Amino acid sequence: NPRNAAAGSLRQLDPKITARRPLNMFCYGIGTVSELSCDTHHELMILLQQWGLRVNKPYIRICGTPTEVIDYCRHLEDIREQFFYEIDGAVIKVNSLDMQTRLGQKSRSPRWSMAYKFKPTQETTTITRIHVQVGRTGALTPVAHLKPVELSGVIVRRATLHNQEEIDKKDIREGDLVIVQRAGDVIPEVVKAIKSKRTGREKRFTMSSRCPVCGSDVVKREGEVVVRCPNSNCPAQVKGAFKHFVSKGAMNIDGLGDKIIAQLIQKGLIEEEVDLYRLDLDDLLKLDKIKEKSATNLLRAIENSKKTTLARFIYALGIRHVGEYVAVILADHFGYIERLGKATEEDLITIDGIGPQIAESIYAYFEDQHNRDHINWLIQTGIELEAPSLPPASPAAGKTFVITGSLSSMKRSEAKEVITRNGGRIASSVSGNTDYLIAGESPGSKLRKARNLGIAILNEDELLKLFGDDRE
Repeated sequence: NPRNAAAGSLRQLDPKITARRPLNMFCYGIGTVSELSCDTHHELMILLQQWGLRVNKPYIRICGTPTEVIDYCRHLEDIREQFFYEIDGAVIKVNSLDMQTRLGQKSRSPRWSMAYKFKPTQETTTITRIHVQVGRTGALTPVAHLKPVELSGVIVRRATLHNQEEIDKKDIREGDLVIVQRAGDVIPEVVKAIKSKRTGREKRFTMSSRCPVCGSDVVKREGEVVVRCPNSNCPAQVKGAFKHFVSKGAMNIDGLGDKIIAQLIQKGLIEEEVDLYRLDLDDLLKLDKIKEKSATNLLRAIENSKKTTLARFIYALGIRHVGEYVAVILADHFGYIERLGKATEEDLITIDGIGPQIAESIYAYFEDQHNRDHINWLIQTGIELEAPSLPPASPAAGKTFVITGSLSSMKRSEAKEVITRNGGRIASSVSGNTDYLIAGESPGSKLRKARNLGIAILNEDELLKLFGDDRE
């Protein structure tokens, strides 16, 4: 895997080893720079080249229309095999740097760029066997073991089969010659079986009615295709929960990998995540291949993880349907874990980005007394969550806003940014917890509901006066 090889080379402790490896890169952007002497992204690429930095100049193209953009992306897809490096798509960017600044950022990506993903590369190989793995939420997923095959620069040995319905629909069997691809050029999956190549020795696969790890009877919830193990003490779920808790996007405990987690569980040193913060040097020295220096470093990493953000902490809890993105939304909206814990389903569903399924899952999690106790135990170990940095003098601090109708002097996204920058929260629908309704032209039913609930209603001018026309 070229990406992993490059990352591993840069993390080498011996710089001489890194220097011997033929690493190279293309520059495609910059961070914060003062007094930039160019107005467009294309000019910036030329400037970087003049500074001696490598840019992919032969394939940078300025397009004047959407049709030109699409045609050029398709051209790149046609010639991708000619490159001496792997690519899985092209990035389309707004050329004007001023417009880039005005468009701003979303939580995960800029608003001024988007990716055009190519069709994934496909190869053929054979399924040697199918086994079922159990995830941290109890989901049972059938996985195909493959004869190793190179796919987009990566040796693929396993691919997901998703669920029993998918296996039946595609009629995939052990021993089949199959077509595989990396979905989005990332996750390997089996596209289809080549039925014309069957010999008669292939075996149909049916998932067991019992969990392959703990033996519990599996369940299938209404409206779901996924089969689950209902035993929260299933070793696979326990191990998965720990792996999630210590992961980079969660508590980020460096050095606490699968093998150490497995040993800690096996020796009875940890049962719940809070037990990690009760480990001492003697505990870690009981593990295989762990010396005093490694144990000391691991204890330091565990201690360092106590200072974290609310978003990371929420994500680490492993609430179903709450990924890193939703965790950020919740942290920005509530500011404190105590406020989130008291939120009703109605409160949650009014938040932009939180749908009914997510709201139900979050509410159910905090309704469980064991989960609430678990959070309290974690906090009592000394975990410190960064307090939200809200402007204390702002009239929006801690207030919930809903916007309805079209705005004339700014885009809705700009209004949201002004509100959130001043400590306010954005909700998508009016409820008893709404503090202000911003009413533009053609406001609709939200205005009627706000009036019925006695909620303060502001027009566009009043919104700007509230914040002193705080637009950037």
